[in-house]
Amino acid sequence: MKTTKVCPKCRGIHILLIEGWAGGYGSGNNIPVGATIFSAVPVDRYVCKDCGYSEEWVRREDIEKLTKSKHART
Repeated sequence: MKTTKVCPKCRGIHILLIEGWAGGYGSGNNIPVGATIFSAVPVDRYVCKDCGYSEEWVRREDIEKLTKSKHART
């Protein structure tokens, strides 16, 4: 959905982007990788308005930050 702008489940074209963010007390859509919210990696969410299917995506520039996280496993 991120690149095609089409839902893979219902083929709907009405896609919402909910941008990832990090707020106080662990709120937001993010992956914590450090001790503060400033180190959290935001996770963007794409939602189909026709069927409700959703996908979550980490921004390309944040993948290295996740790779270096002590929680990452390969």
